[in-house]
Order: sequence, then C-alpha cells, then structure tokens
Amino acid sequence: MHRVVFVVVAPVFSFDLAIARMVLDAADGYEITTCTAEPGRVEAVGGPDVVVDHDLAAVRDADTCIVIGGGGRDTDPRVLDAVRTAAEAGARMAAICTGAFVLAQAGVLDGRRATTHWGLTDELARRHPGVTVVPDVLYVADGPVLTSAGAAACIELCLHLVRTDLGAAKAAEVGRLAVVAAPRPGDQAQVVDTPVPATEDTSLAATREWALRRLDEPLTLADLAAHARVSVRTLTRRFHAETGLSPLRWLLHRRVDRARQLLETSTLPMDLVAHHSGLGSADSLRQHLVRRTGLTPTAYRRSFRTTEQWRSVPSPALRG
Repeated sequence: MHRVVFVVVAPVFSFDLAIARMVLDAADGYEITTCTAEPGRVEAVGGPDVVVDHDLAAVRDADTCIVIGGGGRDTDPRVLDAVRTAAEAGARMAAICTGAFVLAQAGVLDGRRATTHWGLTDELARRHPGVTVVPDVLYVADGPVLTSAGAAACIELCLHLVRTDLGAAKAAEVGRLAVVAAPRPGDQAQVVDTPVPATEDTSLAATREWALRRLDEPLTLADLAAHARVSVRTLTRRFHAETGLSPLRWLLHRRVDRARQLLETSTLPMDLVAHHSGLGSADSLRQHLVRRTGLTPTAYRRSFRTTEQWRSVPSPALRG
C-alpha cells in the first residue's frame, strides 16, 4: 500500500482535508494517516475544527506527504523540519491551496514551478522569489512536487495522484464516486468568467458529450459549431467561458485521455490506439503522450496497464 500522510497546519480549510481524504480513500490503494504538530483539535476555517490523532512522527513513513492549511504563513518550525526531512528522504510532496506557503517556507519549492489559490499567487511570488509561481491553473506537477489551488482544485490534484499511481481507469472510477467530471489537466484555468446567460440554455454540455462519442472522427470547429447551432466565433467564446480551454485544445485533451485509457485497458497496437482516440497516427500518439506524461506509449502501457482481463477492441463505454 502506498503510504500517504496529510500534514495539517492551522488554520486549515476543513473542506480541503475532507475532500482530499475522500478521494484517496475511494481509490482503495493508499494507507492514509493524518498528522499535525500538536495532536488534538486543529483550528479550521470554512467548517468545523478537525481532530487529528497523530503527531509529525508519521511523516517519516510517508511515500507521499500532502500539506493542507498554513494560511497564517508563520509555520511551526517543527512542521517545516518534518516536511523538509520528508522531501530530502525522497517522498513525493504535495500541497493544497495555502499549503504551498508551507512547502515554500521549508525550501521544498525553491527553483520549482508552483501554484496556489489565484487570490494568493502574487503574495506567494512576493514572499518566495525563488519559486516560479504559475498563476490561475488548477495544479502544477514539477517532478515529485505538486501544488494546487483550493476547493475543487484539490479534487483534481488527488485524481491526478490516483491516475499516476493506479491508472486512468481507477481515476475515472473514483471521479464517478465523487460525482465529478473526468480528471482535468492541471493547466486548465482555476476561474472561468461566465456571464449570466441571456437565455435559459446556453450551455455547450450537449455538444461536448456529442464530441466525446466521436473522438475517432476528424472533428473541426465548424462541426462543433454546427452541432451547437452557433457561429464558430460564438462557439469559441462560450467554450472558453465554460471550460477555460479553446474547443480544439479541449478536444486534444480528451483524445489523449482516451488514448491513455486504451493503453491501460486493451492490447490494441499503437496505430489503432491512435485511430480510436482520434490522434491519427502512432507518431502523433507518441508526441502528445510524451508531452502530457513524459512517457512513450509503450512505457505508459507497461507502467499503467490494468491487472484485469485485457480487451482487444474498445468496449461500448469507450465509444461514449
């Protein structure tokens, strides 16, 4: 079992801790411990205080250390020492929302890219000039160090961990249990400015669902606009307002997601994986997968193939 230790730092958003634990618990592949500098009641904001039973000694056994809280910025030196020691020992480090300030104070983020809640990115950059702060993204994965915005973004970070550790199929299963969409790429915008619609039905959800069922087809902007019954210009504007991405970038992300699922759950050769995911050729599949994951298709399949019976053709579910 992969050992995950949550380090809770007051004041902590109780929602962030609860939802992160729920996602990882649902994956059924982690041994989870929650610890803090002084076990007992920990001050929380946005919800009830939390009770933590374990002290920082638990961090020594962590494969992954996730820091939550720390909005006060003046972090207990014991926490900084524990976090620094875990990083030096090779643990994967992560922080949710203001937890990035804790990692930064411990020196874990020095020379790395990181993010936090969009309203705090300027402060993080000002306080820690050695950190390359990436504003307005859901999460940043810089090698073994990950940081995210708060609230819903912590779900995305945890689903990313599940996908990395246990594969896309497990991440999709956990996402369904949490009633969230398929894991989103970390570079998607945190906040999308969506104006109040002039009519009751301006969502492009139906068009996105239609496109998901046709990922193996050569869809164009004109095809998407025709289905939505709007102009290409209106489609592009509303698509970005609803998803934070352009239509074609969203389509590419979904095709890479489909390719990853096929690599994990089928024995299809690479050219057919590329075909069924709409990426065209095996060379194109390789290019986009390496860009997204750092792995070639062969290496990805070797790392993340499921242990269940493999299928030689896509199931109806993979057709949307």
